Amino acid sequence: MQQTSSNSQAANTIQQAIATADRNYRSRWPILKYQDAIGLIMLTIALAGMIISGLGYILWGLPAWLAIICSAFFAGLSHEIEHDLIHRLYFRKNAVIYHVMMSLVWLMRPNTVNPWYRRDMHLNHHKTSGTENDLEERILGNGMKFGFFRLLISLDTFISISLRAKELSRLKQFSYFKFVLKGAPLAHIYLLALYSFLIFHGYHIIVTTIGLPVSYPQWLLTWVAWLDIVAVVWLLPNALRAICLHGISAALHYYGDVDHLNKQCQVLNHWALFPVQLFCFNFGSTHIIHHFYVRQPFYIRQLIAKEIHPVMREQGIRFNDFHSLVRANLFAIKEQ
Repeated sequence: MQQTSSNSQAANTIQQAIATADRNYRSRWPILKYQDAIGLIMLTIALAGMIISGLGYILWGLPAWLAIICSAFFAGLSHEIEHDLIHRLYFRKNAVIYHVMMSLVWLMRPNTVNPWYRRDMHLNHHKTSGTENDLEERILGNGMKFGFFRLLISLDTFISISLRAKELSRLKQFSYFKFVLKGAPLAHIYLLALYSFLIFHGYHIIVTTIGLPVSYPQWLLTWVAWLDIVAVVWLLPNALRAICLHGISAALHYYGDVDHLNKQCQVLNHWALFPVQLFCFNFGSTHIIHHFYVRQPFYIRQLIAKEIHPVMREQGIRFNDFHSLVRANLFAIKEQ
């Protein structure tokens, strides 16, 4: 009982600190009251960034690796916008603009189920975080010991549900065929294109490496040339974004022995994670703030993070607990 009271007091202290910092920024910068407009502008910037990066590669000689990195960054920004849209933080009273924005964030990051279905998964995540029924995080590998299999399923949610269909079928919300259908059509197009790209180039590398003669029909070479462009501007940026986000998200959430809000997450802000954080918009450092204070747009979380982290540390929140991967995300330091 005393432990529960202590946890509640700590959570309340953190929530009050977040609310105070939020109010201070809003009073200091009156422009923050135009939340709908800011969300729309952010989405426009992210979409324009991906388009310009793609055009840079196609028309202006931008190197493929740089185009992929730029597009992955903006795709990561679109994930944060989608997350806010799931909580209806933008255009709550304007259904047309709201659903257009939802459609655009899915188009920008097609390697996921549609955001309307993901909204159900994410709201369930807040209710069941750290438990067996947290479908959103379980799909990403949360609760599994670190190893090759966990790395493999973090690459692609559709690989994850296919390899773990029997295990995940025990979850209340999970239906394999429903999940697959909720990816139609964008996720299906993405997966077909991505694996066609990987299979062709993988085959070509193997046969040329071992010195076998190879010849392709002209129609196939023309098709692959187009596929290569799509890969650089759309497929590979999202593959990079997803790998970074899934790895960070599955690592920062605790699993299995979570009995309080204070035990749901840790802060991942180690300097070595910067390359990964770049493509998920500093998710590891700021997502825990969202668990304590849900109805706050992502850009305010970014603004207040440095101010809130010391408060969280004082209240017992863990930072950079990488050993949790070895413990299969258990909160307890010793194996149970």
